[in-house]
Formats: sequence, structure tokens, C-alpha cells
Amino acid sequence: MAPGPDLNRRRRALLSVTDKSRLGELARALDGRGYELVASGGTAAELKREGLAVREVGELTGFPEIFGGRVKTLHPLVFGGILGPDEAALAQAAGLGVLPFDVVVVNLYEFAATAGSGADEAAVIEKIDVGGPSLLRAAAKNHARVCVLPDPAFYDDFLEALAGADGFPDHEFRRNMAAAAFAVTADYDAAIADWFAGGHACCDDPDHDHDHDHEQILGIELRYGENPHQKAELMLPGEDTEDPLIGMGLRQLSGKELSFNNFMDVIAAVKLVDDLEAGGRVACAAIKHTNPCGVGLGATPAAALARALVSDPDAAFGGVFAFTGEVDAAAAADLHARF
Repeated sequence: MAPGPDLNRRRRALLSVTDKSRLGELARALDGRGYELVASGGTAAELKREGLAVREVGELTGFPEIFGGRVKTLHPLVFGGILGPDEAALAQAAGLGVLPFDVVVVNLYEFAATAGSGADEAAVIEKIDVGGPSLLRAAAKNHARVCVLPDPAFYDDFLEALAGADGFPDHEFRRNMAAAAFAVTADYDAAIADWFAGGHACCDDPDHDHDHDHEQILGIELRYGENPHQKAELMLPGEDTEDPLIGMGLRQLSGKELSFNNFMDVIAAVKLVDDLEAGGRVACAAIKHTNPCGVGLGATPAAALARALVSDPDAAFGGVFAFTGEVDAAAAADLHARF
């Protein structure tokens, strides 16, 4: 594990936030512990209104924000200060003008809110944050030396750590914040990917069927997951029914609700007997935990069942049986006697 920052040098915090709630409180606490504040344009302006001394990113890099703020923190002097692994490496990079950052406070453009507001495509695309996720990922990667704060929800815990003797959070806190930062960027990218997949990538195709751009996803709660203590839900695209078997061309006639394992076994059993149907014979497969316990072919369902059970009748107990034809009375009676 790389050591944390050198507590004998002046520490530095980079702030670049869209959600400015409690920003002044956080910045004043950092300033009170001797941190130099460096911020991007809008964040720096807010801190100046709070009466705080702040250095703008452009002053640090010698390069102004361009393209209306699309490029402001994407600079090696910024990322070098975040990604420098230890004090020795940072000392070597100092000759290049790299100054270390110890705390990185970033939250992202409001992409999901803009996309959900009915804004036009250009406005939504403008809310795809590039620099913010990059800063979060860099700081999270280098959590051995840097503390990242990806959301105001974490400010209270950070302020408590900041008030400690060292004025800097311990490694466990920094690692937890790294996990939170990667979760934020993962969710953010997933929202962007989902938006692009929702028809926007094919808007120029005149033959595209837009009725299915936002196909409904129906979630049906299952009895339990792979193990009884786990919850599970079956996601069915474009279904309006609450009978999850309908989408598989099946119908449950009786019995209790199916579990995750039941569904996996049903799928495996149906696929197996579909492959075996031949020559007018009936196929039967016994499946337990997606493994075939026995397979049989016969002139009738009862005959196919008898052959399937020859393989391992004990293993088949409690499993799923699939037939290629309608189950006759003899096969039903045999199964009823066994279960």
C-alpha cells in the first residue's frame, strides 16, 4: 500500500461540482485545515462569492477553459497531481509544474434529469460529462494517497475525518469513497448507454419502428433466488402479463409460485426435449439444478418417463420433468406417486 500524503507539506483540494449544496461549508472546513483550494470556473466563482481564496484550474495549468467549458480539467498538470502515486514520484514531477492534489471533490452534470425532461438531443448530449468521471476515476484509482468525494451525501463523514488529528481521512475511508466513486461513474455511464440505446442512435432511419423504442420491461417477483434466503425477479421485455411462463409458450396450471431455480430447470428441460423429439416418439427429460438426471424416448409419455427414471431416480426427485407431448394419465399418476 502506498503511503498517504506528506502531512508536512501544504495539502491541496480540487473542487469541480454541479451540485453546489454545502459547497461553502465543505470548502471553509478544508481552508480551515490549511488546504489550498483549486476549482473549475463555476465552482471557483461560487467559492469566491463565499469569500474564500481559491485558485482557478486555468491559473494552475496556464490553459483557459475552451468550447464553453467542455474542456477545463482535462490536463496533465491536473491528472498528474491526482495520479502521482507517492511523494517521491510527485517530487520528481514537480519540475514539470505538477502540484499534488490530496482531496478531489467532484459531482457530475445532471445527465439523467436532462434526458428525462424532454430536452432536445443536443441539450442532452451537452450534459454528458467527460472530465468529471475522469477525475473521479483517477482519484478513486489513487485512493492510497487521494480522497475522492463523489457526492454531497458523503460530506458529513468527510468533515468528521477532516476534524481529526491528521486532518485527512484514513485508508479505509478513502477506499470506501473510491468504491462509491466507481459506482457513481458506472451508473452514469449506464444511464448514457441506456439513453443512446433508446432509439436515439437510429433516429435517422426512416424504416425504424419507433413504437418499440421504449419497450416495457416487466419485473415479476419470484418465490426466492438461487438460495431460499435470496430475492429474485424475472425481467420480461414487452410483456403485459404477470404469468412469466407465457413468454416461454408455457402455462402453469397449479402449484406454488416458481423460484429462480425452477425457472432455470424449466428452460433447460424444454431445450433438451426440443432437441430430442424425433420419429413420432415422446421425449422426457428430468432436470435438477439444470443438470439432466435422465432422458428417455418412448411411444407414450409414461414410457418415456419410465426410461428417463432408469438413469438416476433418486437424483430426479424434486426436479423438473419436461415432455414433448401432452402428459397422459399414466405418466401423471406415476409423477404424483413420486412427489
